[in-house]
This record gives sequence, structure tokens and C-alpha cells, in this order.
Amino acid sequence: MDIQYLSEYLEFIEVEKGLSENTINAYRRDLSGFLDFCTNKGILGVEYITRNHLNSYILNLRQDSLNPRSVVRKIASLRGFFKWLCANSYIPHNPALAIEQPKLPKRLPKVMTLQEIKEVFHSNLNSRENLIVELLYDCGLRVSELVNLKTSDIDLKSRYIQCFGKGSKERLVPFGKKAKESFNKYYKEREIILAKYNLNSKRLLINDSGRFITRQDVYNFVRKLGEKIHKHISPHTLRHTFATHLLENGADLRIVQELLGHSDVSTTQLYTHITKKRLKEVYFAINNKS
Repeated sequence: MDIQYLSEYLEFIEVEKGLSENTINAYRRDLSGFLDFCTNKGILGVEYITRNHLNSYILNLRQDSLNPRSVVRKIASLRGFFKWLCANSYIPHNPALAIEQPKLPKRLPKVMTLQEIKEVFHSNLNSRENLIVELLYDCGLRVSELVNLKTSDIDLKSRYIQCFGKGSKERLVPFGKKAKESFNKYYKEREIILAKYNLNSKRLLINDSGRFITRQDVYNFVRKLGEKIHKHISPHTLRHTFATHLLENGADLRIVQELLGHSDVSTTQLYTHITKKRLKEVYFAINNKS
């Protein structure tokens, strides 16, 4: 099957919708897999794809015991692709309009206790590691936002970070005096590293060789932090914990939404379920002792 439409669509979501490289790669994998499926079925072009073909593909995914969340993501990829094909008159009608989507069980994000956070900060971190934890937990940044920060995005005087979230959506995130101290300590070590290798990097976070820190570097670092406190955590766990602790301490839901960069407040409301769950746990723990 001609993949020209796929190339055009990927260019569209990159340029027009401003999606991240990771999201675009996910779309590429999902849609390439579907088009390969169609080719194996002898379908000659996208205009010949019907709702039955789509349902057959989704059934195939389920029979392969694919994670339900992965199936939902692939369905979302198909819907976006066929909507674009129809809007550009590449196909006469949209066969993806009535695709059945599996229901997903509500899964509460994993969070850390205040004591676990304290243990992390007291686990002999260097200045760069300490700043990474500050930005993930005290500012609630996504790992992609973190690794793409430039020094010019940091306003130490006003204590604000300018970061770009999903869809290149810009937001300002405040940080406290403690984080400002972490920035200052890290900047001193950063200058020594850059001078040592005669480099001039715009990226905020660099390693000991002067190269910029990657997403995988951060994931590996946070995983090792979790091992120290005997808990499996990821960078997103720190972001979840940031939101939960704010709400537990009386922060307004809309404020937390802005800080996290959520476009829909219903996404942020998920954290209120966590705080209610923990209130119940504390209540029953106290009452069981009495």
C-alpha cells in the first residue's frame, strides 16, 4: 500500500499540531502496523478500507493479548488518520467514525509519601541530581519538558520556568527559594564541566562529559532512587506526587491544572480520587487501632 498518505499525515501532525517527536513516532508505529495489516489482506489503497477491515484489525490486536491501553492508543491513531484523510478528500467517507473502543478500568497514579520524598532528597544527591528531583517534584514537570529546558528558560530573579508541554503549549511554572539554591549550586558545576571540555551548551541539564541529559538518563536515575527507598518509581511518579501533595494541602484544583499544564480539568480531577483514597486509609488505620 502507498505510504505517501502516512508521510503527509505525520508531517501534518508535526507542523500543524506541534506534537512531540515521541508522539509522532508512536503514530508512525501504530499506523505503519495497520497499513501492513491492510497490505497483507490485499487492500490496494486507503480508499478501499472499510469499517469491517478496521474491526478485523482491532480484533487481531486483542487476540494478540495486547494491553487494553495500547489498543485504545492505536484506535486513537486510526481515528486521527482517517479524519485527516476524509478532510483532505483522499477518501469518500470516514470508516473510523463508529469504531468500538474498549472500556478501561480507572487506574490511580502511583504516588509517594512525604517521608519517601524526604528520603530521596537525603540520599546523597549531587547538585544536578538534586535539581532534577526539584524540577520533577517541586515543579511537576514532565520528563520531556525537563530534558528540553534551556538555560534561557529559567528566570532566577522572578523564580519562574518557561516550559513547553504537549502540543508545544507554553506555560510558566514558579519555583521556590530551595529550588533557586539548587539552580545556583548546579550552575557552578555546570560551568566547570563546560569549561573543561570547551563546550557552549544551551541545554540546562548536561552530564559530566558536557552532553545533554536524555529522557532515558532521567528514567534510569529515578529508578535507582526508587531502589534506595525500596519502591518502583518513575519521573511521572514524582509529577503525580507533586499534584497529590498540593491538593492534600488545600491547593485549588484549577491552580494545580495550570501548574501541570493539563488542557482539561477532568485529567487533574483524577488526583482528587487519590487524596480521598488516602483519607480513607488514614481514617480506618486510626479507627482500627482504637
